[in-house]
Amino acid sequence: MVRVKSRYLLCEINVTDRNSLLLLNDKAIAAAVKEVVARIHGDYGAAMCSLRFSVKYLNTQTGMVFLRFPKMSYKLLWSALPFITSIDTRWKKIPCFLNCLHVGGTIRTCQKFLIRYNTQQLHRMLPNCQNEEEKEKIRKAILSCSIIQGAFEDERDDNEDEP
Repeated sequence: MVRVKSRYLLCEINVTDRNSLLLLNDKAIAAAVKEVVARIHGDYGAAMCSLRFSVKYLNTQTGMVFLRFPKMSYKLLWSALPFITSIDTRWKKIPCFLNCLHVGGTIRTCQKFLIRYNTQQLHRMLPNCQNEEEKEKIRKAILSCSIIQGAFEDERDDNEDEP
């Protein structure tokens, strides 16, 4: 038996209006990716995109999405992602673009990268805080990004609330 190998692309969906992210779903993103791959790479690209391509995860709050491609064709399909200029949903056309942050062999490696990336973003936000209350919220968010510390802190907070 031969193991089927895939590549996972961690992409960030950038939009002008953050509220429009809530209208997105995984089927709309998959359709947009398939359409642009077919437009850029023709029938060959469309055939490669139809083999084992899927949207594995979509967070509409943050705009993060995991795309799974076959290992043999991920570079071909990855090269078409910058040409996505909008995503059609049932209700409207959302102008956006996909920023590929990481390419990994497993979902787990993409998750680890996403934790590091979010921690870096929070550290960049810390100097821009206006008051101490905002700084404390961001410090708590930074601590909750790590898996071990976040799990223990959540357990302590839950136990403190109980009488």
